Amino acid sequence: MAMTWEQSIGAVFGAGSPLELVDANVRGVDMRVFKNAPQHLGQVFDIARAHGDKTFLVYEGERISFADVMARVDAVADLLVNGYKVKQGDRVAIAMRNYPEWVMSFAAITSIGAISVSMNSWWSADEIDYALEDSGSSILITDIERHALATPTCERLGIKQIVVRASGALSGDSVHWSDVVKVGASHPRPEIDTDSDATILYTSGTTGRPKGAVSTHRAIISALMTFAARGTIDGLRKDTPPDPNAPATAFILIVPLFHVTGCVPVMLGCFLTGAKLVIMYKWDAGKALPIIQEEGITNFVGVPTQSWDLVNHPDFAKFDTSSLRAVGGGGAPAPAALVDKVAKSVKNGGPQLGYGMTETNAFGPGNNGKDYTDRPTSTGRTLPPMTIQIRDENLREVPTGERGEVWFFGPMLIRGYWNKPEATAETIVDGWLRSGDVGRLDDEGFLYIEDRVKDMILRAGENVYSAEVEGAIYEHPAVHEAAVFGVPHERMGEEVAVAIKPNDGMSISAEELWEFLAGKIAAFKVPSKVAVMNEPLPRNAAGKFLKRELQQWVVDGKLAVTSR
Repeated sequence: MAMTWEQSIGAVFGAGSPLELVDANVRGVDMRVFKNAPQHLGQVFDIARAHGDKTFLVYEGERISFADVMARVDAVADLLVNGYKVKQGDRVAIAMRNYPEWVMSFAAITSIGAISVSMNSWWSADEIDYALEDSGSSILITDIERHALATPTCERLGIKQIVVRASGALSGDSVHWSDVVKVGASHPRPEIDTDSDATILYTSGTTGRPKGAVSTHRAIISALMTFAARGTIDGLRKDTPPDPNAPATAFILIVPLFHVTGCVPVMLGCFLTGAKLVIMYKWDAGKALPIIQEEGITNFVGVPTQSWDLVNHPDFAKFDTSSLRAVGGGGAPAPAALVDKVAKSVKNGGPQLGYGMTETNAFGPGNNGKDYTDRPTSTGRTLPPMTIQIRDENLREVPTGERGEVWFFGPMLIRGYWNKPEATAETIVDGWLRSGDVGRLDDEGFLYIEDRVKDMILRAGENVYSAEVEGAIYEHPAVHEAAVFGVPHERMGEEVAVAIKPNDGMSISAEELWEFLAGKIAAFKVPSKVAVMNEPLPRNAAGKFLKRELQQWVVDGKLAVTSR
């Protein structure tokens, strides 16, 4: 018989369970932590060794077992410690597309107590220059494209480069991965403190320089274990027992590894659970479908547009997607129409959503199954040891149902921002992390995200929440992508604008949109400026729309709009 939500929480986190929670003081803050957690990421990777010859990584025809991956991790770890004299706390950067070597490099760096610095592979030379200098990295593991961009900085700062999947001569103080990574070397296996730094992930801000979010081993492992707890709780709440013939867990990697979603719940989750990770060279729904069929993919984690691309692809019905158990991803809620479409299209699974941040190591409230289809606009409920509060502008908790800023608390939070004490103090207050998101909690603990605090449009004294307006626009059958944002207005302060990309073969005009929205939302929320674009709307590495860029295009007259 299925357990209730409360019963499953007690069973999973109670005394004597593998996921038992106990009280601890972490960097001066009292909180609940996992009693039986691995002490550091090196111990997580040791768990993966037990899977031996089982296939771990699949990439463009390459199939690499857990044993082979760990042999290369050991070789890189030995090279860094004994060849490059990397010490605990030293920074080693990774800048490459999603290659198997990214996975191996991350495991090697963090398992020797060094700090892995994730570089956005879409960055320009100037952005790479900033992050390498800001982090103080001494070594860069990179591919040939990023090698060309990074070499001037590396020569200026004396950074050594290890270049993967390249041939021919290299620039600067650089070596080929294949020449220096010698399989057969032993891992140094140092002792690592659980609260020492493990990663720096640069947040994908849309203005100014990015901030390096610093996570400890405890924070990352806490997120991993809470993700695992969610899977256990989902199982306990089902009326039917697990299917013994269900396909083995297999993820398809369609998001960047330098982003927290790809790194923590997907990649590290596969290390922890022994799941297969199939890496795509580049997202393409038409190419993903045969991979899902051939590799028995069970978990599809991406931004909402990727889920939309998948279930709406004209060849979707031609392929066997019966292995899929979960289709969804992170960020803000997907449009209700997409939730319904996924629920109807994925016959043995359903839609899912996780609301997390780089600063929470991707963990946060999650929604799936009947909870999600019943509440498609909610990001779901969180789990211990994470706590959520909704607070007002005076930092006071608001009553249930009222809007305010979402605050997080728990051992999975970052410890702060690298070299930015002011930003750290602004974001982390008494151990609580300010999300910058506007939301509300209902009486069952379901969280509803209304908007970003800083993206809220203030029109003539009225708050307009972009998510609400976008939800109404997405109900139009011609709309594929929609981003609502504010633009300056002399009299009202701001007016509401939207950029739309129609579905292939379809069109929509501003007049048609205005007619469609009439009566659906309040008149002051209806966009008064409409831009219809032929290309995908600009997004950052996390898959979020670059609304400030769109705003500036409108202000500068670079984006054609129809005004009302």
